[in-house]
Amino acid sequence: MAIFLTRDSKVIVQGMTGSEGMKHTTRMLASGTQVVGGVNPRKAGTAVDFPGGVQVPVFGTVADAIAATGADVSVIFVPAAFTKAAVVEAVDAKIPLAVVITEGVAVKDTAEFFEYAQKSGTTRLIGPNCPGLITPGQANAGIIPADISGPGRIGLVSKSGTLTYQMMFELRDFGFSTAVGIGGDPIIGTTHIDCLQAFQDDPDTDAIVMIGEIGGDAEERAAAYIAANVTKPVVGYVAGFTAPEGKTMGHAGAIVSGSKGTAAAKAEALEAAGVKVGKTPSATAALMREIMQGLQG
Repeated sequence: MAIFLTRDSKVIVQGMTGSEGMKHTTRMLASGTQVVGGVNPRKAGTAVDFPGGVQVPVFGTVADAIAATGADVSVIFVPAAFTKAAVVEAVDAKIPLAVVITEGVAVKDTAEFFEYAQKSGTTRLIGPNCPGLITPGQANAGIIPADISGPGRIGLVSKSGTLTYQMMFELRDFGFSTAVGIGGDPIIGTTHIDCLQAFQDDPDTDAIVMIGEIGGDAEERAAAYIAANVTKPVVGYVAGFTAPEGKTMGHAGAIVSGSKGTAAAKAEALEAAGVKVGKTPSATAALMREIMQGLQG
């Protein structure tokens, strides 16, 4: 088991023939992912050769790709200006999961395609501006390095790509059921709460790491959800303890106003919900290591 992505997932890549699409499709294939097609209207009917003698066909539309391959996941590597159209096309084709890697997407565009996906009732979005998700040893949809950690029983949900990688590397001796990078933009398709619920329901996840960051109230809402619904142990880290008030830090969503949205306020809310919060990523990994050792007891 895992959440959202398994070895049976059939992945297509919108924008596969671009430089980023080619690079990361190569990496996804190398990690065992079933990449069954690419989408590029100008190159429909062609095929792309990848290392290992793998040939991936290119389709003109997402609908054509699904009809030919049975794909159920699309990873989107298209420029920001075309991302909304790409997501709408994927939703119209009723793809169950669309992973939007592209950064710099206009918030207005995200708001519109997120609402469109929600109304469809068929497509889960992850992203935009995210590294995607990986179920180690099974499948990888996005840009998370596949060799930093193996399969295990920790679930990870993170707003930050680089902290996703660090946490996976630090806990590589235990491994992960699934790691999901949800992205740090003000509007994202899949939230901490969505992943917490999925990990809570996943019989192969024993404990959960949640990485947030300053700005907004997503972590406070996640804390309330954990208190009411999550029985598995959760450890947390909030990026930005040293951030100055009122300054935008890195991600578009990381803006602090007054006492709201600070790392301290978020850590306090999480700790009140029974979450152990580390002051650094390494301290957070150490907290999870203690929990896993206790569970293995």
